[in-house]
Amino acid sequence: MKLTKIVALLDESRNELNLPGMARFGINTQNAYGIAMPILRRMAKVIGTDHQAAMDLYRTGIHEAKILAALVDDPEQVSLKQMEEWVKAFDSWDVTDQVCTILFDKTRYSWKKALQWSSRLPEYEKRAAYSLMAGLAIHDTASPDRSFTDLYPFIITGATDERNYVKKAVSWALRNIGKRSSGLNLSAIRVAEKLLNTGSKSARWIGSDALRELAKIAF
Repeated sequence: MKLTKIVALLDESRNELNLPGMARFGINTQNAYGIAMPILRRMAKVIGTDHQAAMDLYRTGIHEAKILAALVDDPEQVSLKQMEEWVKAFDSWDVTDQVCTILFDKTRYSWKKALQWSSRLPEYEKRAAYSLMAGLAIHDTASPDRSFTDLYPFIITGATDERNYVKKAVSWALRNIGKRSSGLNLSAIRVAEKLLNTGSKSARWIGSDALRELAKIAF
């Protein structure tokens, strides 16, 4: 489907009444249309898998077009260059999370980028690393537990970042890993307990946040 037609569909679904609510949840509403996620998913079904459309949509800079791009792209066609182009344009936590857990975590480069991006300085680029880890913990059903325990040093390092959108993603990654299996639940709890006993306020918050959820899980 041509870009002009897709953008016209987005424009027809624009609902600016939703923008104040989005802003209250910390979503960047600059260049946003206020389109709900179920509507974007329906559009994606109409468009179908279309890598070129995804590339064109993302480059419009429209908030919802970036999310729609993740929904219609083909993970097999995603390149390292594309991932770097897109991550550098992340400007809101929801776009970061949707792109990482709908598309990027299904690419062949997901593990590599999760580790690389964990050392990035920009807030959303660094959040992307931990959003990827959270997505992999759910969607990568083939990797062994060891692959996820190998992420703990990166989680512990990231836990000291005091920025809100980073620390919440670090907690999300740790919690999702701890939900995969009984063994990972126990090891994730140990990591959370270690974070509770650090000098970092952010790390202590993450430890407490993760423990509240992980301690309740029964396998």
